[in-house]
Amino acid sequence: MRTALTITLATLVVMTGVARTPTDTTPRDEARVEAAVRSVRSTEEMTIADQMRLCEVPAPPFSERARAAVMRDMLSAAGLNNVRFDRVGNVIGERPGRSARPNVVLAAHLDTVFPQGTTVKVRRAGTILRGPGIADNCRGLAVLVAVARTLNATAVQTEGSIAFAATVGEEGLGDLRGARALLSETLKGRVDRFVAIDGTGESITNIGVGSRRYRVTFRGSGGHSYNNFGRANPAQALGRAVARISELHPPSTPKVTFNVGRIGGGTSVNAIPAESWFEIDLRSADEVSLDALDRSVQDIVKEAVARENARWNQNGALTVRADRVGDRPAGKTDQRSAVVQTAVSISSITGMRARLGEASTDANMAMQLGIPAIAIGAGGRGSGSHTINEAFDSTGSVRGTERALRLAIALSGRLPPESP
Repeated sequence: MRTALTITLATLVVMTGVARTPTDTTPRDEARVEAAVRSVRSTEEMTIADQMRLCEVPAPPFSERARAAVMRDMLSAAGLNNVRFDRVGNVIGERPGRSARPNVVLAAHLDTVFPQGTTVKVRRAGTILRGPGIADNCRGLAVLVAVARTLNATAVQTEGSIAFAATVGEEGLGDLRGARALLSETLKGRVDRFVAIDGTGESITNIGVGSRRYRVTFRGSGGHSYNNFGRANPAQALGRAVARISELHPPSTPKVTFNVGRIGGGTSVNAIPAESWFEIDLRSADEVSLDALDRSVQDIVKEAVARENARWNQNGALTVRADRVGDRPAGKTDQRSAVVQTAVSISSITGMRARLGEASTDANMAMQLGIPAIAIGAGGRGSGSHTINEAFDSTGSVRGTERALRLAIALSGRLPPESP
């Protein structure tokens, strides 16, 4: 049975264990928070409309500017202060509290995995929305706007300040460049707590999965497939490497994964390629295990070149180069920390299952810097993520919007020290 959803600032204080003084909250504050909760519930259809609107603006890798411009306008219309672009293209808006600190960052990423030219029209049938990126992360962006709009429409006064950020470069080879710049340049030294609103569902991510990504390039002299037969072949060396990598057995605890995602090179079926390459993704939440997998892959690549050269033993010996094209740090926010426990408590009262988990999100960067950070799902249910058949079921999605609102209010107040 779902519990009652009405919550006041005083109730938040009790639930999250925040030390309270008589000046922390007033009846007017509490009334405004209750009004904000009612408002965010009654305007969920507006949030879904924003989600669809944003999704129909393309945001392919490294080309997020058009969607960023729409987010800038939305955040400005929501009443935020100093809405602007930073150096890398993030959109930032600010909402002052009674005090400058604590300063909470709510972030949602702008980019998708889909290339330029992908059809992004959203189709709706009842509660089901379909379109590339509709769940990851147009849902997160829409919830970000909804929180800002609701706080200002209901004149909620928070204790600390809140910065709202729509970030670039979270997906793929973006390598968290938006979150990196946000935390190390734009808001450097001003962030006390960080929440990434990413994707759908009810999850709370307190463990950041690290990743290393390489573009491995094999080079040789190339030549005619018949006249120059016997020369070492970059494509064949690549094949040796990928086959050996596929036979690795990484541990399941801690979880370690690998994936060869792209392969390319060569000019013609009847030409020995001068160059062949593959891109590989290595992941784990445990840096030691990630290091071990990294070393194994590097050894396999070198061995593949040596074997291909030895096999033919003629002119045109191969070389190989592994360029790191992505490096996401692993990280963790202790499940006993005030930020995590606040999110768990608020999830419970909004009727959501407070399940902790691990993922790779913008929150990784905050975790690496020692900033208490989590990522949360934005409600509803997504499917087909990172495919052109991506879908979002809005059934019960308002719980995700409400959780983000309540969490923004709670985290902008005083919490116990983060060291458990």
